[in-house]
Amino acid sequence: MPHIRPFRALRYDASVVGDLRAVVAPPYDVIGADERERLVDRHPVNVVRLDLPVEEPGDEPDDRYRRAARTLAAWRSDGTLRKDPHPSVYLYEQVYRVPGTELERTQRGFFGRLLLEPFGPGGGVLPHERTLSGPREDRYKLLRATGVNTSPVIVLYDDPSGGSGERLAAGTAGPADLDVVDDDGVRHRLWALPADGDGRDAELADALIAAAGASPVTIADGHHRYETALRYRDERRMTRSCEEDPSFDYLLTLFLEAGAQPLTVLPTHRLVRGIGDAGATRQLAGALELFEVEPVASSDVLVEAFEGAALAHGGGGRFGLWTRTGAGRLTARRDRFEALLPEGGEALRSLDVTLLGAALERLAGIDADAVAGGAVGYTKSAAEAIESVKRDDGVDAAWLLEPTPVPAIEAVARDGDVMPQKSTYFYPKALTGLLINPHEW
Repeated sequence: MPHIRPFRALRYDASVVGDLRAVVAPPYDVIGADERERLVDRHPVNVVRLDLPVEEPGDEPDDRYRRAARTLAAWRSDGTLRKDPHPSVYLYEQVYRVPGTELERTQRGFFGRLLLEPFGPGGGVLPHERTLSGPREDRYKLLRATGVNTSPVIVLYDDPSGGSGERLAAGTAGPADLDVVDDDGVRHRLWALPADGDGRDAELADALIAAAGASPVTIADGHHRYETALRYRDERRMTRSCEEDPSFDYLLTLFLEAGAQPLTVLPTHRLVRGIGDAGATRQLAGALELFEVEPVASSDVLVEAFEGAALAHGGGGRFGLWTRTGAGRLTARRDRFEALLPEGGEALRSLDVTLLGAALERLAGIDADAVAGGAVGYTKSAAEAIESVKRDDGVDAAWLLEPTPVPAIEAVARDGDVMPQKSTYFYPKALTGLLINPHEW
């Protein structure tokens, strides 16, 4: 079972930095170059300087990581960042509008430290996707230089009793320690619950930890950070093998209960490149082999069906296909796919993204190597996917999907399988800079 502990976070001191909204940032992997510059200009101590260091003129290899470490040390020294006096569990609430809809949702969870363990049968931490070597190396060099986790791994846990939801609602009822609205209009609030001593806060923290640690957890977001932390842990153990329960054995983690609240997973639509109009026409015609096809004359029909697809249940084998020579709404004939699907458990083989991968290989010859080589692009917006085809800028077909259901994600992880790349996109993302986990007690 997973082992979870409270910790003493590093947090921005509002009396030093002023507006906390100006110093937080989205996760590093969704920040482009222009947005990074904007965040740097927003405040001299914006966390992006730590979490996403970049090369500067005259830099030697890896100077950017060493610069992040020096920046961290300076901010701790001058009081920009202060370490909380008590080991705590940190309650977290996000209030947001589901993209493409007018529906507002509230998502609650808590931050703690999760004991690292290798992936494998019978483990307490389950992955659901493969990682790429480039991002792993970048995160490793940053972690080795700074010795802190700037961004959390996000995991899902199940509490059939419903007690976690009730405790999180009770714990977030009072004034928050931090309350900011990000550039996407998502409201983020944070509460520190000291977990040492007696009293309501400690009891609440203990109960949340017990519930989240009662069964294996599934990584929802942050596989690269988790694998990086494992590598770092193993390296540190070689030099500090006698230390009992070292802090580098743990990782900053956001725990979300998956059953008592609606979690939002956005679909990631596929953009097929390099097949031309002739290839797109053959793809649409060949789709009759694998799908029930309802022709569509207007892109508005597909946009209406898939732009707000985050509210769809998903998993029903329903797709949209738009090309410059024709379009349709497609429903998978699952019996036709049986011989085309990869090895794995039923949960993996039944996923919409798995069906689509098999369809692309069958209808357009796009296998995993071609995908890795750039034959397929991605977007969260159905409207943007269709417009990219209309613009004739190298995209020849847009495949639109519904989201992967959360229970299916957990089922794939329990089976020991992993999903194709870009199968899930949990929304909203946890802000970076709310708190930092130093590898120290």
